[in-house]
Amino acid sequence: MYQEFGIKQNILDLARQVEDEIKPVFENIDNTCEKNSLKVLQAFQKYHISDMHFNSTTGYGYGDVGREAIEGIFADVLGAEDSLVRGQFISGTHALTVALFAFLRPGDTMLSISGKPYDTLDSVIGIEENASSLKAFGIHYEQIDLKNDEFDEEAIIERVKQGGIKLIEIQRSRGYSLRSSITLEKLEPIIQKIKQINSNIIIMIDNCYCEFVGTKEPLQIGADVIVGSLIKNLGGGIAPNGAYIAGRKDLVELAAERLTSPGLGKEVGPTLGMNKSILQGLFFAPSVVASSLKTAVFASRMLEKLGYVASPKYNEPRADIVQTIAFGNKEDLIKYCQGIQMGSPVDSNSIPEPWDMPGYTNQVIMAAGAFTQGSSIELSCDAPIRPPYVAFMQGGLTYEYGKLGVLKAISNMGK
Repeated sequence: MYQEFGIKQNILDLARQVEDEIKPVFENIDNTCEKNSLKVLQAFQKYHISDMHFNSTTGYGYGDVGREAIEGIFADVLGAEDSLVRGQFISGTHALTVALFAFLRPGDTMLSISGKPYDTLDSVIGIEENASSLKAFGIHYEQIDLKNDEFDEEAIIERVKQGGIKLIEIQRSRGYSLRSSITLEKLEPIIQKIKQINSNIIIMIDNCYCEFVGTKEPLQIGADVIVGSLIKNLGGGIAPNGAYIAGRKDLVELAAERLTSPGLGKEVGPTLGMNKSILQGLFFAPSVVASSLKTAVFASRMLEKLGYVASPKYNEPRADIVQTIAFGNKEDLIKYCQGIQMGSPVDSNSIPEPWDMPGYTNQVIMAAGAFTQGSSIELSCDAPIRPPYVAFMQGGLTYEYGKLGVLKAISNMGK
């Protein structure tokens, strides 16, 4: 069966060796999964979830008890005072945009302390000129880059003491940069120091790819608001779209009034039959995130054994589900991404090729045979075609499917 699928015997033999090595890492992932599962189950029971919460609303969506229960559950699970969980959010980028426009006013300044955010926010902020950007509305942007994968504490404290900062944005996941993702252990001390200088600064965390990787979320260590996508971790591969904003109640209400309209806020928003998918997705999310992490750990050790540079290494702490592999050459990078596509359940007969993608300076190859378009909790792999030819892989609805996809990709490289 494996040979018919195109997986070579020597790669299978190596996989067995690797799985013996990584058992202790898998045990830690399973422990985290169980704790997060308990957290989710308790929240479901607290809100007495029943069939009536799966019902659909249309039009204005007044009195949607399912929507209200969902937002209570998300708030509890994420350690928030309140949450906004809506299918009207198109993506994580959309939710981040709504949050930024909700919290900032003309003349305000936002500061990113984790370097430049992901490319899709360039037009939102105004790094790339756009008539609808924050910059076009008179909102200023500054950034402080990381130094050797650490917060530049001296520069951050000095800038905060100067005053004039309304909001600090921190992106935990790496995006297309080669830095490490930001753990809560690195995040907590800098949040505390910022708050000691000015407790009024809004600390907003882009938490995409990071939920349920550990047993705590940024709100539990002092952040004011977090934002994420439901076609990543918390949707569990079941939610068809949507995103969330969670945190302080006043900030969530501002975001709700930006998404809908002032005076309406959270009271409107039809769920159009999505409630069951969102609830079921969250219910499965701890297990699906665990599977994604196991897939990443397996890939990291396999590729390292084959002589490539993987980050994080298989036994290093993780802040998100993203795994990078530096191939060092264009050919192996492309073959690996194409192999991931070949190992997918959807569009496995499609062969991705590098292309000139809008908004990117280099050609990009994207492999994703997913049930939900753009889903990053399902196994996918993409890369800008530039030295050192790094692939960014994430997801895996089950470890078994993720493992098979990795084995297919490695075999496709001719190993």
